[in-house]
Amino acid sequence: MEHTAFEGRNVQIGYQKLASTPGVGEIRTMFRRYVLRALDVDEARAFYREVAGLDFSAAPEKSGIEVWPLHEQARARGAPPHWLGQLAVVDVEAAVGRLLELGAERLGPTVRGRDGAAFATLRDPLGAVVGVRESMPPPERTPVAWHHLNTRDLERAWTVYAELFGWHHTETMEAADLEGGLRMFAWDRSGETVGSIANTARLPGVHTHWLFYFPVADLEASLALVRAKGGKTLAPVVLPNGNRLAPCDDPQGAAFGLFSSAQS
Repeated sequence: MEHTAFEGRNVQIGYQKLASTPGVGEIRTMFRRYVLRALDVDEARAFYREVAGLDFSAAPEKSGIEVWPLHEQARARGAPPHWLGQLAVVDVEAAVGRLLELGAERLGPTVRGRDGAAFATLRDPLGAVVGVRESMPPPERTPVAWHHLNTRDLERAWTVYAELFGWHHTETMEAADLEGGLRMFAWDRSGETVGSIANTARLPGVHTHWLFYFPVADLEASLALVRAKGGKTLAPVVLPNGNRLAPCDDPQGAAFGLFSSAQS
């Protein structure tokens, strides 16, 4: 299994505030759509339904998730199955243009989804694949509990996402063997912590990518089920508030994570 995120370490907590910066558009720029690109769509639906309770039968506008076959051209280039997160923005072309100015790479043209919303996929300036999608209402239930960016340059990655989208640094979890620690963030100053960015792509076997964690009620049982169905798991990481994160690969090789709340 390719390591998809950090593993458990002894940590200390530190806090640092970040000045407010404007985002692209006058909305809360956050991940609103999560798209799984799979080799076998039916098997993927069944796996995530059983392991994480994801319902792909609902309209993506309501569920926030959908699954597509991995395109033949992508497979020919060696792209593995993966989850793609799409950030909601007011103006897709403006967001794409700014990302390109910062060193991103466009991965295909801007297209429109079945709901009519324009979206584009890019490789961000640090190498992680990310989408931007025309502003949309939030889903009825947020399917992802935690968002982690594995990167090789924490400071540059943070500058890109914070300055372009207005994200707010909430706290830092220090780790002796992880330069810069785990920088946690909220979508804006008024929100709760929703994810982290760290130099975890410097660790052996970790590539630069966004990793999305789905909430489960019983982490140990869910991890056992992942393994029983042919997936792979890593040991959970414990956050300062007691929440736990467990990186996984599904049976087709797509990286994802499972999240367990300390209050569950």
